[in-house]
Amino acid sequence: MRKPELPFIRHMFNHISARYDFLNRVISLNCDQSWRRRLIDAVSPPAGGRVLDVACGTADVALQIAAGRRQTMVVGADFALGMLTVAQRKIEADGLGQQIQVVAADALRLPFKNGLFDGVTIAFGIRNIMDRPAALQFFYNQLKPGAKLGILELSVPGHAWLKALYQLYALRLLPKIGQLLSGSQAAYRYLPESVLKFPEPPQMAAMMRRAGFAQVAWLPLTGGVVCVYVGTRPDA
Repeated sequence: MRKPELPFIRHMFNHISARYDFLNRVISLNCDQSWRRRLIDAVSPPAGGRVLDVACGTADVALQIAAGRRQTMVVGADFALGMLTVAQRKIEADGLGQQIQVVAADALRLPFKNGLFDGVTIAFGIRNIMDRPAALQFFYNQLKPGAKLGILELSVPGHAWLKALYQLYALRLLPKIGQLLSGSQAAYRYLPESVLKFPEPPQMAAMMRRAGFAQVAWLPLTGGVVCVYVGTRPDA
């Protein structure tokens, strides 16, 4: 992540952290948790394994992994302390503190040794990383051979009428909803603009392959407003 973007994005997420979960449910029409389940299913972390959730935010992915796989350990990493504060509160409330650890870390400076994890997930985070090839290489290095990276990210629907409807909602209505519910119009103006700039699925998949991932695939969900990407670090 380049230095000019880093302070803005960190400040944005710290500012909206208290209302982040509520806003996710509202703007996704309550689909976001089911999208996360599809991400976890794509990665299929083994029982007793260790999963790294990058840009973990308020720990929604980590909590789903831990609740459904009681022997699996999850490490959540995020650079926004406000989000981690909310995450820790949720983890403790669910009694999952023995399974989930959260750490403050930049996605390009992860404090873990290579080859440590049986799965890596990132939900709605890679869009905010400017140097995506470097991030993908970091994620690749964190995985054990044969383990999977799963990415969940917003995308623009391919069908013309869905794309037009999405642009109307995202560019005109979403900033107003964000302003009303979070007090930050800037954050919810940035969100759709960043989605429109994000690579289309074939380009994103190609980027993953260049980082070394094999068996790369993507799955559009809910008419293509989000995609799950998955790739495997080949066996040594």
